[in-house]
Amino acid sequence: MRFPRSLWLAALLPTMLCARSVDGPPVPELPALGGSTYKRPIVIGWSDGQVPAAPPGFAVELFADGFDSGRWLYVLPNGDVLVAQARTEAMGGFPPEINAELARQGVFGPSADNIILLRRTATGLQRYTFLENLNQPCGMLLLGDDFYVANTDALLRFHYDTGATRLTGPGEKLLDIPAGEETNPWNNHWTRNIIAAPGAEALFLSVGSATDINADGNEPPERAAIWRIDRDGGNKQIFATGLRNPVGLAIEPERSALWTTVNERDGIGADVPPDYLTEVVEGAFYGWPYVYFGTYPDPTQSKRDPKAVAAAREIARVPDLALGGHSVPLGLLFYDGSSFPARYAGGAFVARRAGVGRPSFIGPDVVFLPFENGRPTGDIEIFLDGFLADDSKGEVRGRAVGLAQLADGSLLVSDDGANVIWRVFYSP
Repeated sequence: MRFPRSLWLAALLPTMLCARSVDGPPVPELPALGGSTYKRPIVIGWSDGQVPAAPPGFAVELFADGFDSGRWLYVLPNGDVLVAQARTEAMGGFPPEINAELARQGVFGPSADNIILLRRTATGLQRYTFLENLNQPCGMLLLGDDFYVANTDALLRFHYDTGATRLTGPGEKLLDIPAGEETNPWNNHWTRNIIAAPGAEALFLSVGSATDINADGNEPPERAAIWRIDRDGGNKQIFATGLRNPVGLAIEPERSALWTTVNERDGIGADVPPDYLTEVVEGAFYGWPYVYFGTYPDPTQSKRDPKAVAAAREIARVPDLALGGHSVPLGLLFYDGSSFPARYAGGAFVARRAGVGRPSFIGPDVVFLPFENGRPTGDIEIFLDGFLADDSKGEVRGRAVGLAQLADGSLLVSDDGANVIWRVFYSP
């Protein structure tokens, strides 16, 4: 089914108007538009014994390796660590020969479509196939004995027994998620994340856009959004819109507010628009595809539909914190452990994977963002570094993606470039 631009706008604008009462941060001064750049990070891996660099007092160790694009992490209450293995298989809008070449280079390829369980024992780390035959899984969530998996095209629920190393019962599909159709097959932002809303009576589900900038006006209206749904998949509501590719989801502990990391569009400069971290306000519209950072008009949409751009400039909420153009912020975690120094309590960690749209990479790395009174101070501190090997050659040792916190307060970081998981702990 195609979505004509007029229908897409008709579906979106009423939601946009809800944002008129939303007060956001001031509009920042951003650089001017620039040209298009394509520079792919080439993963060369880590040498034996080599680990990322952390601040003084912290130590980094290899937690596990040997994954097949192990991207997203989730820690079960008994300490078992789940790793969702999935990858991009092809990019919509790319010519077949480009997709084939990128597949040959290992950028694209078959997705493992499973979840691996890791269990630490006295004899070492044990590994099990927890779930398989999925479809590009990402977000995972356990509520009671209900285990949720966010596939790219559906939200699934399974029964979970404490200590289980494999889920064998049939999963229940709670709802469909748009993920490409026969007449509009683009599904470029395939990751779907899921977390519990405060009180755990509802769920938040992120659904990225199908396209870069909706240049053809065929974007499904429920994408580029965060949904709120009941635990049984019913009562679906579009919680916030205009979020091109929201991936990381987390509840900030002081104000119990929803926050997300968002990847912005390509092709208009190395530093614009910046990817960002933002609070997600119910009913708010964050600009995509018409504007970025509140009032900056998108050049593509300015030509296609200047009236929609003008309307969006009046009501789009300004994101809270810019994280750099094409830095690709993904994993998001608010630290609530007790083993790190006190200054980290309540602050946010963000994993930046580093993107292709700039001549010099931002990241890959993990940054720490201090929070005060439930909001970021504006400081961006490099916490885990050393992923970049040789920027002039485009070489990286790995790419940071997912974050999780163990019961002892240590931090896990998935590296889907080198297919390893790092553990960061405080050891003064």
